[in-house]
Amino acid sequence: MNRVARLLHIKYPIFQGGMGNISHAELTAAVSNAGGLGTLGAGTMSPEEVEAKIQKVKELTVNPFAVNLPIRVQPFAEDIVRIILDHQVPVVSLSAGNPKLLIPVFKSAGIKVIVVAASVRQAVKAEEAGADIIAAEGYEAAGINSAHETTTMTLIPQISDRISVPLVAAGGIGDGRGLAAAFCLGAEGVQMGTRLIATKEALVHDAYKKAMLDSDDTGTVITGRTTGKIRRLLHTPYAEMLLRKEAEGVTAEEFDRMTDEKRHVTGAIEGKLEEGHLNGGQIAGLVRDIPSVRDLLEEMISQAEETNRRAQTALKLKSVDVTGDKQTK
Repeated sequence: MNRVARLLHIKYPIFQGGMGNISHAELTAAVSNAGGLGTLGAGTMSPEEVEAKIQKVKELTVNPFAVNLPIRVQPFAEDIVRIILDHQVPVVSLSAGNPKLLIPVFKSAGIKVIVVAASVRQAVKAEEAGADIIAAEGYEAAGINSAHETTTMTLIPQISDRISVPLVAAGGIGDGRGLAAAFCLGAEGVQMGTRLIATKEALVHDAYKKAMLDSDDTGTVITGRTTGKIRRLLHTPYAEMLLRKEAEGVTAEEFDRMTDEKRHVTGAIEGKLEEGHLNGGQIAGLVRDIPSVRDLLEEMISQAEETNRRAQTALKLKSVDVTGDKQTK
């Protein structure tokens, strides 16, 4: 049995990303009920909001789920830790900060710990600190991103060579082909955010889902390079405005204000694409329908199995030259 699935008591080694302040119980529960690991993002929400959402998730599913705690970003981090412990949440995902002090706190309570890493160094240190699973996120991913600009294709095998705990690939994965590729690179599971936005259970504005469906291979942009706050967004009017402001020399403080979680809610939940942004990963160009979460996960597994069969067949072929003529061994 897959190590990730066995460790977390889930059917499929497919995780939901945290999604910050647009995270909601209905999508989290849908992912867990479909056999994956639903994840509720704490974002910058108040302790009361997070606790209410955790309670709602527990009403909607009996299956394991996680809470993502962005350590540096969450202003009430200590309170969120207490709430996670009080509600005996089965799994916690730690990101955006040093997890070293928090890992033993959760593990002593029997909570499995996933640490999100964007470099080999971060992954190695997280394993040394006691992380149960490393989720390595490449530059293709939506939202706040690493300044390293290392792609999933190159990041996963490098981390796989350096750690012994299970590795989950994140960034640029939205179908079964991505799942199969992640396994080939050394991962034992995947984490998705962008693809799950375009599902029936995602309680975001229809304008967000439409923007996803309308996207293509050039449908995302990187903002924040001039301020050191790199973020991948869908190419919307608000994203265009952010790029213009950067060209004009916007300050880091002003840029933070223009891209905080409130602006994400304005775009993603309220659908005001001139006033708020939409996080979006590069796999947005693959999104062509809005299935249920269960149908999506089952289709991914089926497609991954077919992709694996095709790869095995290809590896058995005799070598082929550049003209396409088969060569004898």
